[in-house]
Amino acid sequence: MYQPPQFCIDSRAECQRIIEAAPFATLVTRDASGVLGADHLPLLLAPAEDECASDILLGHIARANPLVRELESPLDGIEALVIFHGPQAYITPSWYPAKREHGNVVPTWNYQVVHAHGRLRLIDDPRWLREMVTALTERFESERERPWRVSDAPDDYIAAMCRAIVGIEITVDRLEGKRKASQHKSLDERRAIHQGLQDEYGYGEQEAACLGGVTPED
Repeated sequence: MYQPPQFCIDSRAECQRIIEAAPFATLVTRDASGVLGADHLPLLLAPAEDECASDILLGHIARANPLVRELESPLDGIEALVIFHGPQAYITPSWYPAKREHGNVVPTWNYQVVHAHGRLRLIDDPRWLREMVTALTERFESERERPWRVSDAPDDYIAAMCRAIVGIEITVDRLEGKRKASQHKSLDERRAIHQGLQDEYGYGEQEAACLGGVTPED
């Protein structure tokens, strides 16, 4: 990933926060013939307990997915890249004060993204799958007034559904985070972006500040 220094997220904790806030990921792998493939799926982050350990990403794919065949033979798994997309927005030059002053302005796109590099392996164990599916469900149902639970469905139905999937585990070797939020722009320009995101897109204060490069000190 092209990474200008001013956009780099150096904090592992900040990368983890982005992953947890935007868990729907793009999983990129390469098959034995060298052809790239991509899958799209939600992943759970199991953060490392200390700085020396690896973060783990957990999820599942359909048993019919060709990726399963690629993962059946290598005992140590295969190399994978997982992309998590955080907030993003088109930035119109109409927001900049400079448009009215001299017109030397152009559009851009601001965004947050995390790349997780690591080793991907299959986990084809019914008990593990049941626990992972339960954890995944609780992650997304927990804020609902009446959350659905895996136990709400008949056991034989859940067992049949689990037979149609396989678990995946990605041991993360490296996290790359990028936050492009017009950090190289002047404070007046960043404030204008912040205001435009709120006025035109209806973004909340936190998301507008994130994409507009405005800090509480500003």
